[in-house]
Amino acid sequence: MAGVLASVDQRTQLVGENRLELLLFHLHSRQLFALNVFKVKEVVKLPHLNKMPNAHPKVVGVTNIRGESIPVIDLRQAIAMPPCARDDKECNLVITEYNRTVQAFLVGKVDQIVNTTWSDIMPPPRSVGRNHYLTALTKIRRGDVEHLVEIIDVEKVLAEIVEYDVEIPEGILDKAIIDEFHGRKILHADDSATARRQVSDTLAQLGIEIIPTTDGHEALNLLKGWADEGIDVTKEFLAVITDAEMPVMDGYRLTYEIRNDPRLRDLYVILNTSLSGSFNNAMVEKVGCNVFLSKFQPDLLVSEVQKRLKEVLNQD
Repeated sequence: MAGVLASVDQRTQLVGENRLELLLFHLHSRQLFALNVFKVKEVVKLPHLNKMPNAHPKVVGVTNIRGESIPVIDLRQAIAMPPCARDDKECNLVITEYNRTVQAFLVGKVDQIVNTTWSDIMPPPRSVGRNHYLTALTKIRRGDVEHLVEIIDVEKVLAEIVEYDVEIPEGILDKAIIDEFHGRKILHADDSATARRQVSDTLAQLGIEIIPTTDGHEALNLLKGWADEGIDVTKEFLAVITDAEMPVMDGYRLTYEIRNDPRLRDLYVILNTSLSGSFNNAMVEKVGCNVFLSKFQPDLLVSEVQKRLKEVLNQD
């Protein structure tokens, strides 16, 4: 899979175009699964794994890739399927970077990369309940056959392995303005229920009201609807926090649409995403986000929201 990843420059050109690339793979079944290529560092054949004493049951070992020790997560087991058969010759490791950490997912056969648009990505049906591990669905056509592709909610997978602390560290809050947080509103767009809960649990401690949405299109419709009613959304909302990757409309396109609507363009937009890498600054600059925050860092999230509050107070 040496040529599986595009260059940073090529991939950055997708920003603001509501497009994405998906790495398709199997989990020792006929069903196709996918991860966003932006989060994939490399794909390698399954190497030797060393056991890790007292590791989480879904972490099946650690491997060394070019001098870096990388934990390996059995993706089948992580999404509540029977464990992978590691003696299968089609086993591969998909090495990824999420939330500033590198981990590998043990998968079966790697299929291909497809280029698609977020408008072709659908949220999972509500009827599947809350316990699934999908962040979205899409379809690809091969000949006369249409195949369903299930996109894994990696943030949920990782949150069940690594506990995330939402407690606000001592010394972060400016006590002189702490009461000013109460009653402030933030619009939050993220397709991952885990990510929405992390942000809400963190900022609710400050008395901030979080209005959650599951994709950029839903968030944009709410903003435009309020603006149509004559509400000054720039005064109504302290900030908009958006994920990068979302079905229907991604966070980059959402920011682009905000900046091109005179009624919305002055909204403070925080891009809060598990994407990391050198392309982030180029992404933020291109679409006009105010700041980029890598998930999940409650101290930096609170610091950024507090910084924004101080700006608002100074303007009043």
